[in-house]
Amino acid sequence: MGKDKKGKKRSTGLTEDILESKSVRPSGRTKQRKDRQGESEDTFVEEKLSRKILEQARKQQDELEAEFGVASGSNKSLKTAQTRLGPPELQNLDADELESDEDDAASVASEQFYENIEVDEEDEQAFEVFMSKDTPARRTLADVIMEKIRDKKTEIESQMSERSTAPQMDERLVEVFRGVGQILAKYRSGKLPKAFKVIPSLSNWEEVLYITEPERWTAAAMFQATRTFVSNLNVKMAQRFFNLVLLPRVRDDITEYKRLNYHLYMALNKALFKPAAFFKGILLPLCESRTCTLREAIIIGSLISKTSIPVLHSSAAMLKIAEMDYSGANSIFLRHFFDKKYALPYRVIDAVVYHFLRFLSDKRILPVLWHQSLLTFVQRYKEDVSSEQKDALMELCRAQVHDQITPEVRRELSHSKSRDAEIEPMDV
Repeated sequence: MGKDKKGKKRSTGLTEDILESKSVRPSGRTKQRKDRQGESEDTFVEEKLSRKILEQARKQQDELEAEFGVASGSNKSLKTAQTRLGPPELQNLDADELESDEDDAASVASEQFYENIEVDEEDEQAFEVFMSKDTPARRTLADVIMEKIRDKKTEIESQMSERSTAPQMDERLVEVFRGVGQILAKYRSGKLPKAFKVIPSLSNWEEVLYITEPERWTAAAMFQATRTFVSNLNVKMAQRFFNLVLLPRVRDDITEYKRLNYHLYMALNKALFKPAAFFKGILLPLCESRTCTLREAIIIGSLISKTSIPVLHSSAAMLKIAEMDYSGANSIFLRHFFDKKYALPYRVIDAVVYHFLRFLSDKRILPVLWHQSLLTFVQRYKEDVSSEQKDALMELCRAQVHDQITPEVRRELSHSKSRDAEIEPMDV
């Protein structure tokens, strides 16, 4: 029988079959997708919510107009800045209620950083014995600016006989910075005015800052200002800001309220980001004045104990404090530095030892803070003291005696090695 060749004949070629098997065939199903763009365009704020927003905006505008007058082109920028002072619920409150609420919140928050201070009258009287009675008045930013203006006026009068006054700032700039000062006098939260952020970059930043009247700033404004100046000023300029603006405000607040506002405490904490400027602008002037009270020393000392400070800056501060005339605040600050357990250079240790030995012939009754500072120093650095210094400290313990602390000091000195002691050779 013959073969049926027609039955084995391919209808299509091999190449067409392969391509047909790999190709994607369109399906008849159609997907229904939502038009997202159309949905976003059709979504609106509800009528009830939009009415509330408009009512709140109208109330804020009425309050600002009642406080600053009808908004005109000259004070429109001031009104815009006033609307940034905080959320609407804070702006609707009265000024007295807002200040009382802020004080309550600050008092609660400050307790998280330092304990409530209860100073004994006897300790405070013993502390005041070592405070200086004849000290010059504190210098503020206003005093420095007026002194500069007088010096500049005298210089111009000597150089140019025709002109007897120093060149004044443009009146438009003066009005702008006065408006900034008005905002900072009522500042609670939010962003600072842009004009204020320009002040650290100006060559005459002290004079411009004087126009804003820093003594009228709120505590929250002082904290924000400290952040701005710490970030944008070098060490020398930041030191002047701390000494002329921040330190007087902190001392006045402690004197008036017997405690420190939370925002001012955080401003001091932010100032420690530049430790050299902090020590030269706040800590050392406070010790040199010899008018530092017990409350001020405890509050600032708690800040030092809670903050990490480089050893070189702390060593320089301890060296300066040890060489100063004694006041009760020196013992508190030195004790907080001792508790940080630094590896101090021998020069600093020798200066601290000499600081204590100056009281060998002192007939006054030393406060307990002095004895506590001596005990802390001996506990931390007893093996870094030479044998001669140990003998001198033992003699000091016979001259200045405290019933409970002095025996501990003697025990620490007698049961410790000296830094100049020879190392015993090991047995072979």
